[in-house]
Amino acid sequence: MSTKTYRLGLLEGDGIGPEIVPSSVEIATAAAQAAGVSVDWVTLPLGATAIESHNTPVPEETKDALAGLDGWYLGPHDSVSYPEPHKSALNPSGTLRKHFQLFANIRPAKSFPGAKAICDNADLVIVRENTEGFYADRNTYAGTGEFMPTPDTAIMLGIITRQATERVARVAFDLARSRRKKLTIVHKANVLKLTTGLFRTVCQEVALEYPDVAVDDFHIDAMTVHLVRRAQDFDVIVTENMFGDILSDLAGEISGSLGTAPSINSSATTAMAQASHGSAPDIAGKNIANPVAMILSGAMLFEWLAAKHGDEKLATVAKIIEKGVAEAIAAGTSTRDLGGSASTTEFTAAVIKAISTGAGQN
Repeated sequence: MSTKTYRLGLLEGDGIGPEIVPSSVEIATAAAQAAGVSVDWVTLPLGATAIESHNTPVPEETKDALAGLDGWYLGPHDSVSYPEPHKSALNPSGTLRKHFQLFANIRPAKSFPGAKAICDNADLVIVRENTEGFYADRNTYAGTGEFMPTPDTAIMLGIITRQATERVARVAFDLARSRRKKLTIVHKANVLKLTTGLFRTVCQEVALEYPDVAVDDFHIDAMTVHLVRRAQDFDVIVTENMFGDILSDLAGEISGSLGTAPSINSSATTAMAQASHGSAPDIAGKNIANPVAMILSGAMLFEWLAAKHGDEKLATVAKIIEKGVAEAIAAGTSTRDLGGSASTTEFTAAVIKAISTGAGQN
């Protein structure tokens, strides 16, 4: 048994969040027990229920509590359905990313046997800069990067800085070095010459520190075509905020379903597990949501914590989760979006069974 107890926050969120987050916790708990890791789960208010109880979707007590934890799971939010002024404010995910300066959004896309992937052998990771770029909700100190000087004119700021680009580039190159030693920079420097041109240039400068990593670059429009045609050729992709969001959704579908697309958002000191998909309010409460993306986001968090704390047992937890999910899907148990008929709880039970019988272990 690991001597440290890891304290992880739980923010269930909205829509299908109260279904997929508990599923993820059940599976992570089973994997942690199998690996001899002690985890203390701390449930905190966030989202629509927090508006009812605290008159804000992200209470200060939630942010204060998260600051004292090792990391946390964030369920999806349905901020478009919030009452004003909360609907027009920065959404819960953006609020937490900005408050904790979670500058690296890491989104893998890996094909699952039996998941009807468009590309059967895709295995890539998109590293998305998370604090600036062309997303107006997080690229200014105060207010937003969108404004309207007249009722008929809307303006958006796109902000790229050397500091933010360097730090996310190093995360991407370190990741590439640990994988297949290939990195692709995505930009639009032929048109957005100063902004994404700076992003490309700074990434290329950082590349000089990693002579063992092969580097190429593509325009964002060309990259969408390359992903569809030959996703298997790519390893690590680094790009700015909005481009990364678009490409990771595309990559999720190519590898089987957005329902299988996990992610973490991290700084140098903390990390948040968050599935790439939304809250899917149309299927909320029906016990049919695919929890895979949230489950695997949790696995990514354990892997990140393993590197931070130098605790190999945490890496074992991640491997047990990943293998348990893969075994369940390969054996024919999957939710409707993957072509199966299993409910959320049935899939969860199948993964836990795989873990308990050793299928999810080394």
